[in-house]
Amino acid sequence: MNSWKLIGFAGMLSLALSGTAFAGDASELNVLGFSADGKIFAFEEFGIQDGSGFPYSNRFYIDTTTDKFLADTPIRVRIDDESANLQAARAQAREQGGKIVADDVLAENRGFLAGFNAITEISADPYRMTVNPRPVFPPIDAQLEFRLEEISLGEVERCPFGPIKGFKLVRVDAKSGDKVLQEDKSVPQSRGCPTGYRIGGVQTLEGGATYAVLISVIGHGFEGPDHRWLAVTGRQ
Repeated sequence: MNSWKLIGFAGMLSLALSGTAFAGDASELNVLGFSADGKIFAFEEFGIQDGSGFPYSNRFYIDTTTDKFLADTPIRVRIDDESANLQAARAQAREQGGKIVADDVLAENRGFLAGFNAITEISADPYRMTVNPRPVFPPIDAQLEFRLEEISLGEVERCPFGPIKGFKLVRVDAKSGDKVLQEDKSVPQSRGCPTGYRIGGVQTLEGGATYAVLISVIGHGFEGPDHRWLAVTGRQ
């Protein structure tokens, strides 16, 4: 067992023996919206980093046609001062993001949160979500259905606490056939050491013509499981 694993094991054993409850860092999600033409989707995750107490704000700007990050993004701001204000970190990230797409434009084209499961929700199916793309009744749009499957990717050197997981996300469509939106073969270092995933929400624009599937990422944190967010986007 290498030194990192020994340190990690000792730390977890100490917490277990102490009987003290610790909470990981659960990022708060802020859906910013879409560009006017629907070709960009943006969201923010923010919070206080567990262990350090440093405030942070991460902003993601995604090309909905290619499902790739725009150049010079994601924007990641962390103020390495535990006395710093969270709003200061968010303001810095907002200023940088405004050079890509103005928040006012995103707000005007926020779309509709067609489905959402908070990370504290324990009764919902974490691997499946079916939604009516917009609040029109009776519905005039085809339902959107997504299914998620976790993929075991084994151990990697940067993650000393055990194996990590990727995911496969499928859009279910009985008429045109299922479509694989993403299937991990590996996990980028920026995602940390993920141990699980769940479908957190579906944001739609123009009745589902453009959509973003919001996925909660569970990973090892300093004081407990951390929760972060990512999005998989698409256009019909």
